[in-house]
Amino acid sequence: MNLSDEQVLAMAPDESSRKSGKDLSNPAKWVSKGANEQALWGECQGSGSKPYQTQIDRISMAFKCSCPSRKFPCKHGLGLLLLYSRQQVVFTEQTPPSWVSEWLAQRTEKVEKKAIPVPEKKMDPTVPTKRLEARQQKVSDGADELLRWMKDLVRNGIMDMPERDHSFFENMIRRMVDAQASGLAGMLRELANTSFYQDGWQTLFLEQLIRIYLVVQGYQHLGQLPLALQQDIRNMAGFTQSQEELKEQTGVKDTWQILGKQTTEEDRLVTERYWLYGIHTQRSAMVLQFYVRGQGIPPSQALFPGSTIQAELVFYPSAAPLRALVKQQITLPPNPAFGGYPGWQEVMKAQTALSEVLPVYGDRLYTVASLVPVWHEERWWLQDGRQQLMPVKKDFPHIWKLLALSGGRSLHMAVTGRNRQYEPIGVWHEQEYKIL
Repeated sequence: MNLSDEQVLAMAPDESSRKSGKDLSNPAKWVSKGANEQALWGECQGSGSKPYQTQIDRISMAFKCSCPSRKFPCKHGLGLLLLYSRQQVVFTEQTPPSWVSEWLAQRTEKVEKKAIPVPEKKMDPTVPTKRLEARQQKVSDGADELLRWMKDLVRNGIMDMPERDHSFFENMIRRMVDAQASGLAGMLRELANTSFYQDGWQTLFLEQLIRIYLVVQGYQHLGQLPLALQQDIRNMAGFTQSQEELKEQTGVKDTWQILGKQTTEEDRLVTERYWLYGIHTQRSAMVLQFYVRGQGIPPSQALFPGSTIQAELVFYPSAAPLRALVKQQITLPPNPAFGGYPGWQEVMKAQTALSEVLPVYGDRLYTVASLVPVWHEERWWLQDGRQQLMPVKKDFPHIWKLLALSGGRSLHMAVTGRNRQYEPIGVWHEQEYKIL
């Protein structure tokens, strides 16, 4: 698979790895370099006497390196892949050394073991039902306690929140974890992370508190809601769905543009959000992948921001489906076609319609035509062709790259967000789509 520089650098776990990877894309840094249809490998001379052995499985895009770094991929893996994307001719070796062959054999063996069916153990058919009922009761009890906590909070007022000790929130977060309501715990953690020393924190705090309240009330009256909305509420509370069952369903086939990736990390658990847009269906999708930092286990799906795939996506049940699984895919040449909303007015109309069926929702992907970044009232905004403004998410890290690409001119943009705050993730520039 041939990747562009942007696609390779998009895999970097952080900015320092990205910079170091660029530095290591110099052939002089590598003692040996080899490639075949299955793998890339090379030995990079570091500060020690023995060079680091770096290898990449090109089929599943997995990395391994003998360096002590716990980042995935490490700077050596990024540098090797970046070098290959630029100068394939310098990879003269075609027969992999033993340390590469053994690693590939081990990976193949693991895949084959997973494919061997495990004999099913006979189980009391009532056990899963009893477990589900027990968990539902635990979540319900936890939701009742959370509701009382929120009512006390509002009754006593929120003006002293900036002075509150973090344990004020942490105790209730732990209670939700104990109640097996991980979704509610996550929403509470977002509430606790409110920037209390920025102007307007009260609005942001109350908006998140209302979101939690709606989910709790929805869970307590689950049977009175439409079936699709019931699934949304259960997901927000922390219940999961079987991916194996979803993969058995018929998905949506289209040519999908991978418009961007956003990465977050908490307690070494890395969450990657890939944002996709269907050229023909004009549908947006979000694919989630998880892995633990430092374990060297790559995500199960090879997705590269800025690329285009022909794929069948299965959407999770929802009143407004967004999250999806990639059932099968074929990589295509990049397709820079643009399709999206003419301006912010249409985005707001879409969000109004969304709120009617799903009152609580997270960030969504929007492709908006002709936006210009402008500085106004001490912050950055995105201005559309009708001169309507929408604020850029505070602390947006790529504003200078966006300004350099724009140069004061309007660009079609892909943004993520909701309500009154958006983060650009890519732009259409000179007949190409460029990730930020």
